Amino acid sequence: MRVIAGKARRLNLKTLPGLDTRPTTDRIKETLFNILQPEIPDCRFLDLFSGSGGIGIEALSRGAAYAVFVEKNPQACNCIKENLAFTKLAEGGKLLNMDALQALASLEDKGAFDIIFMDPPYHMGLERQVLEYLKNSSTADENTLIIVEADIHTDFDYVKSLGYRQLRSKEYKTNKHVFLQRA
Repeated sequence: MRVIAGKARRLNLKTLPGLDTRPTTDRIKETLFNILQPEIPDCRFLDLFSGSGGIGIEALSRGAAYAVFVEKNPQACNCIKENLAFTKLAEGGKLLNMDALQALASLEDKGAFDIIFMDPPYHMGLERQVLEYLKNSSTADENTLIIVEADIHTDFDYVKSLGYRQLRSKEYKTNKHVFLQRA
């Protein structure tokens, strides 16, 4: 896995051994950031369930002003720290070693993020829990773009009832990105 574009272009990132963190492949990451590119410069970016930090680091490399990485696995947090240091992007990043909902609570009243990306473990309903929290949170507003990476079969029919509108969905072989905003 590597940084695709920007200040840290072509630098390889460390990942945890095994499949517990499922790093987003370079090809899918490139597609995602081709979609996001107009929104990235100077944005405030929140990377929930960060794994090795590849998505937030890509955002920083491409010009995000600030990125918060949320990961509860201590080994993954060490990996994020090493990747931020190696890419020389640590100054623009903040790492929270805690559960996603705890992290969101700790970020209340510190302003809304421009982009919130989450890639939770599949088939556990964590994306719904986060979306339920975000509907009344100050960490998101009607301009915040929320992107959920999920298994291709994950159903998002409930988002309208939570007060979101689905802007688009980009499907890949085994997973998808769903783009949401508060309605």
